[in-house]
Amino acid sequence: MTTLMRDTSGDAPALAAQRDALPPMQRELPVLLDRLTAGRDGKHRSAIAGLTLNRLSAPRPPRHVIQAPVFSVIAQGSKRLSLGEALYGYDPLHYMVSPVDLPVMAQVDDASRSRPYLGLRLDLDLDMLDGLVSAMPPAVGGGAETPRGLHVAALNAPLLDAVLRLLRLLEQPADIAVLAPLYKREILYRLISGEQGAALAAMVVRDSHAARVRAAVALLRERCDRGISMAELARSVNMSVSSLHHHFRAVTSMSPLQFHKRVRLEEARRLLLGGGLEMAIIARRVGYESPSQFSREYRRLFGFSPREDQRRWRAMARGEKQIGGVG
Repeated sequence: MTTLMRDTSGDAPALAAQRDALPPMQRELPVLLDRLTAGRDGKHRSAIAGLTLNRLSAPRPPRHVIQAPVFSVIAQGSKRLSLGEALYGYDPLHYMVSPVDLPVMAQVDDASRSRPYLGLRLDLDLDMLDGLVSAMPPAVGGGAETPRGLHVAALNAPLLDAVLRLLRLLEQPADIAVLAPLYKREILYRLISGEQGAALAAMVVRDSHAARVRAAVALLRERCDRGISMAELARSVNMSVSSLHHHFRAVTSMSPLQFHKRVRLEEARRLLLGGGLEMAIIARRVGYESPSQFSREYRRLFGFSPREDQRRWRAMARGEKQIGGVG
């Protein structure tokens, strides 16, 4: 867990002095992201596959999301994530990495029109990560068998340099096809060479407990429309029920059954916000026989009934933009 960076002065000269005190690369990152997002709030897909840019001119309240494997950097502002009872904060001096699908609650609480939240996320290529781990010394794949599924760590210069080179390609689109895969590979290399390297490697090392938990997570997401017993889930990933429960909680901060319920309700929300389906149909799609039970559990998690949530999110909906050509 890290301490969030906040602007408490509201004073423009003080903010300028704060920015000037940062190393050159960290001063370049928000300037580049500001230019690439061109003053448009929201989530922006880029021409580089898996790379998304984010800009917000006001704080965003907590949102429940299923977070896919991702590496994320903040250029300006700060963000909080909660996973189970654990709270993680990060800012321009830190990065976040998560090599497994996780249901988290995300909140941006440091953003304004004069100093917007600016950040980027890169989807983790786990096959590429596996290849790198296999090519590196055995010590890289060592360490704890059951690391947490989400990590915040200091953003060092070599990693930031690779991130900047990847971003600069969006202004040199002719170079993307050749150089983007190389820079993505370097970013993964820097991650597994850093302080969270062993934890990341454990997620892809064959037959590790962490890798089996990742397989269990994938199965629970695939089976979100129907029930699955702990015994069946444990057999599917070649673990005992007690071992699966222990290691699953270590990675995700929740039990497999709690995770499965979250996944079902998140999928229901996705269908709900997509529109076009009756509430009873959505409930059945995610394995609920009783619409009233579905509505109760939906409200318990999200704080709104399904219909209230649908109206609320339609009012807040933002269109996605694309940056740097066709991606």
